[in-house]
Order: sequence, then structure tokens, then C-alpha cells
Amino acid sequence: MTLPLRAMAQAEAVRSGRSNARAVTEAALARIAAGNPALNALVAVHAEQALDEADAVDRRLAAGENLPLAGVPVAVKDTIWVAGRRVTQGSRLFADFRAPADAIAVERLRRAGAVVVGMANSSEFACKGVTTNPLFGPTRHPMDLNLTPGGSSGGPAAAVAGGLVPLALGTDAGGSSRRPPAHVGAVGFKPSFGAIPYGPGFAEPFVGIAVMAPIAADIADTALMFEALAGPDPRDPDSAAIAPAEERPIASLTVAYSPAFGLDAPVDDDVRDAVERAVEVLAGAGARVVRPEGRFPHWPAGVTETALMPLQHAGLAALYGEAFRRDPGLFDPDIAVQIERGLSLSGAEVAAAQLLGVDVGRALAAQFSSVDLIVGPTTPCAAWPLDRLGPETIGGQPVPPRAHAVFTPLFNHAKVPALSLPCGTGRGGLPVGLQIVAPRGMDRRVLRFAAFAEETLAGCGPESQP
Repeated sequence: MTLPLRAMAQAEAVRSGRSNARAVTEAALARIAAGNPALNALVAVHAEQALDEADAVDRRLAAGENLPLAGVPVAVKDTIWVAGRRVTQGSRLFADFRAPADAIAVERLRRAGAVVVGMANSSEFACKGVTTNPLFGPTRHPMDLNLTPGGSSGGPAAAVAGGLVPLALGTDAGGSSRRPPAHVGAVGFKPSFGAIPYGPGFAEPFVGIAVMAPIAADIADTALMFEALAGPDPRDPDSAAIAPAEERPIASLTVAYSPAFGLDAPVDDDVRDAVERAVEVLAGAGARVVRPEGRFPHWPAGVTETALMPLQHAGLAALYGEAFRRDPGLFDPDIAVQIERGLSLSGAEVAAAQLLGVDVGRALAAQFSSVDLIVGPTTPCAAWPLDRLGPETIGGQPVPPRAHAVFTPLFNHAKVPALSLPCGTGRGGLPVGLQIVAPRGMDRRVLRFAAFAEETLAGCGPESQP
């Protein structure tokens, strides 16, 4: 029997008795054995433990438990604690680290019946826009092995888009689980800060904005995974409840389309055209799309990703500066540059970046007083060659290596939910992502609109299909 790859269908097959968790897990392990050597999406496969977990799921079902993710194979980013498993952050410093406990999100996945099949590749400390590190090397794009899926959650995104697993758990502190899904044609959801409890786990360089992020092949599976993970936990003081599902018709929501999210940033023509086509289709299907004049949203003066990066650099320096001073050669050279920058920063420079991040959140909240959702491109470009930190040009202009990441980080600092949905293709048939953003706590609004958008775009021609 050929098992469906969608998580919802797999879980239903297991719950109904048409299949069982062991069979689903064995099929996933076979797909991984066949497909992962080329992709390097998973850096550890725990076949024996996964089969033991699957057998436990089958016993739980036989005992009458209701498991929404019954038997669904999940890959977990190699920065998130999975009890007893080697979790390295892609760093030589943690090459032999064994997690002493499950992160709360992993605990909840298992409680819902999911089976953790392995760890997915990440850039070192999840602090780089491509997925490569000193321990495991690069993850490759499922559609073209010469391209990168982006980062830092390139491993989880490639594992889903490459058909190895139906679900993956990533992290997102600046777009790490939206940009890679956009590049490979998957769905990546950054919930509101606190919607999914964080930790226990490694200390984060970017304090106060990182979230656990579901990655899936479609919106139904993304929502299924999110509902299994969301909700406060006393072990995470930042965790909080979010708004329940709304009854408002989609047509009553005011959706602001912003081609560059109010930033002075170039966008490749193919990406702009794909997003524009998708927005026109959604408007034609009944979405109330508005196009604010001028730049929208209106951000604080001087805001750029560069202006906020001292927070990441200082965080890396605080966590790993002493190890760097002892032996710089232990680190990915690109991460070493960030640590050096962090060590050179003054307290005033770090505080200025922190204050700017607070202003970003306030500015976006003001914009949401007049609109319900904001949509635009997830990234300004499609995937690029594997051996580069970023494309050399975007929109025909020379750009620095991080220019590909410009449209995601501000929403982390604002702590709002943001989702990347496949919305079409650009050059060479490479996927393009539509980013959907809502006020903090309105995660289910994002998922509901994304479901409408996915269904609407799926009915269009090949240029607009997700």
C-alpha cells in the first residue's frame, strides 16, 4: 500500500486502523534512506528509536487514546532538544552533546502521537541565511542540488519539500523557518512570540524573539501541527494563550498588499510578478485587498535588518566569545565574523538596537489599527547557488549577502504571526513565497486566510499554483 505523505491523511489512516504507526514510520525511513544522501536534509536518523516510538503509538491507540498526529513522522531541527538524542547546533562545541530533556514542543508532538525520526540540518547556532556548518556540510535544494534552500532551517524545509517527512519543527528568530520554505515550495509558519512554549534548550543569541515554527507541505497540516503545539506552559514564562478562531467571513478582512513591506529594498522581477499575480487572484476571489499609498507599513526611521543585527552579534559574543578567543578555528568562519563584531560592540550600541526593536513592534501595531492582514513577498529572490551566502544582485542591483533576508526579521521583532505560503514560481520554475502577517495573537486568522489563499491559488494556472 502506498501511504499518503500528508500528515493529516497519515494520522487518519493510523487512527482508523487502515494502517499503523510502525508501517508509516518504516515508509518514512525508506524515503529518507533513498532521498537524504543527496539532500543532506537530515543529519541524524534514529531508526530504532523511531520504530520503538511508533510501536508505543500503536499501543496507545489500542488503549483508546485519541492522537491527532498518530504515527506522523517528524524531523526536528538540530538546535531543538530531543531527550537522549545528539543535538549539536551544527557546532563543534556541541558535537557530543546529548539533550537531557525534550523541548516542550517536542514533548507535545510526542503526546499527540508524532514520531521523531531524526534531526534536521541547521546553520551553526541557527545564525546564517544558508544551511551549512562545520559538522555536517550543506543542505541542498530538492529541485536543484546546486542551489541552497536558504537557512537556517534549510534542513527541515528540504526534508518536507523533498518528501522525506510530512512535518518538521524549525525555529525562527529572523525568518529562518519562512525563507527556506519559500525557496523550496513548503509552508513555514512563525507563530506569535509565546504562542508555542520555548525550551528547555540552548540559550538563544537573539533574546526574546525566537519561536518554534511548524513546517509542512500544506496549510491543513501546518494548522494540525500548530494546534498540537500551541498553548501556555508554566515552564516558559513568555508563553501565552492566543485568540480563538474567528467567525468573520474572509471577505470582511481588510488585507493590505505591500510589495516591499514598506522597505527600500530591491525585488527580482520574477518574484514581484508571481506575488502580484497571486494577490490579484485572491482579490478576484473575494479578498478585500487594499494597496496603501506610499510605503506601508510605516517603520521607525532608520530601521533595517542591519540596524538590528547587533543583538544577534552581541548574543553570540556573550554565549561563545570566550570559546572563540581560545580557538577561533572551532567556528564556521561566517559565524566567527559575527562573534568578532559582537565582541567589539559597546553597551550603548546594543541598547540602541534593542530600543529600535521595541519601536518596530509599536509601529506595526499602529498599522494594524486600520487593516487585518498584511501580505507581500517572503523573500525578494528565489534560491541561489549553494556556494554563496546570498545572491550577488537582486532587482538588477548589487546587494550585500543578507539582502535576501530583508522581508522577514521585522516581524520577529514585532512578535507577530507570519506565514510563508507557496504562491507561484519564478525563474527556472523555482518557488516563490507569499508572506501573510497579522497582529500578535491572531495566529488562527493567519492560518485561516492562508487556507483560503492556498485553495484559491490551487485552482489557477501553473504560473500561480502553490
